Amino acid sequence: MKLILSLFLFLLLMISNHAYAIERIAFGSCAKQYEKQQSVWQTIQQDQPDVMLMIGDNVYADVQIVNGKEVGNPVTDPEDFTQAYNKLKKHPGFSKLREQTTTLATWDDHDYGQNDGGATYPLKQASQKAFLDFWLKDKNDPLYQQAGIYYSKIFGDDDRRVQIIMLDTRYHRDDLVKKPVETLPGRFIPHSDTNKTLLGEQQWQWLKLQLQKPAEIRLIVTSYQLVSFQHGWESWGNFPHERQRLYDLITDTHANGVIFMSGDRHFTEISVDKGQLGSKVPYPMWDFTSSGLIQKEEAINDKNTFRVGQAYRTTNYGLIDINWQDKLLDTSIELVAKGETGKELIKQVVLLKDIQLSH
Repeated sequence: MKLILSLFLFLLLMISNHAYAIERIAFGSCAKQYEKQQSVWQTIQQDQPDVMLMIGDNVYADVQIVNGKEVGNPVTDPEDFTQAYNKLKKHPGFSKLREQTTTLATWDDHDYGQNDGGATYPLKQASQKAFLDFWLKDKNDPLYQQAGIYYSKIFGDDDRRVQIIMLDTRYHRDDLVKKPVETLPGRFIPHSDTNKTLLGEQQWQWLKLQLQKPAEIRLIVTSYQLVSFQHGWESWGNFPHERQRLYDLITDTHANGVIFMSGDRHFTEISVDKGQLGSKVPYPMWDFTSSGLIQKEEAINDKNTFRVGQAYRTTNYGLIDINWQDKLLDTSIELVAKGETGKELIKQVVLLKDIQLSH
């Protein structure tokens, strides 16, 4: 009888230890608040995610509709931020999803207030306040006192911890270098000045501390792509020294289980950097891009040596499904991109044992 009771208590303890392990994370970017048709929110809710991540361009505060066309200009009146968020809030599908699901958010250029904007944008403090007023419930949150909106959350305990790191790629980012000739792809070329920064030194030091915290899986959210950069638009490739610095930081802090999540590009794809273009990587660096939540279907011509499978430019959102196993390194992580009706577009399985530093 004592043996049975001991086994019961042991099983109860094991269940208790894993009671808060999350298994499904949904995410998306590029949600145009002025578009009336937004059924994607209901579709996401049907997937019942434990956490919903809004990873940038959650509203387009810098876009106005003039004679039926989108016209973009930097926000000069802080009231434009409030109006944009109020329009998003009025979509019942979004409001219901947010009400019933733990939601975390960071920004990109259009909710920041200026297309491709960075540290020199004059209204960034007003933009941050409007962002926090909308997304945070606690008006005493320390983020109100911080320059930028980077933060981290850990879900779960014991050996099933998921760390979500939300980076700020706008507030401290130096200006980009515009391409010198029209024949080059995109709009920008990489910086050659290694003193130029993407995150800012304070955020880099903060990130180092976050990566030293214990976690089995780390989902690092960056509003634009880390791995893919050949397209010439905004990416970590605009700051190749910062991109390598991030890889090196993961190695130096022995941060296992990292997967990146990105948006911005108005299509969905999955990329992996195994060092095929010369970068030194700690282990395969996966980057799951989902964009946009409100998007028309169009062709994709962008080059991406790192792409795995197909890319789709249509309304989409991402799901990360974690299949926890008692033998931890047998845990699998499914990266699934879905369309507006829930149709599966892309699926990639990553084994936890394959995103570990070798000892």
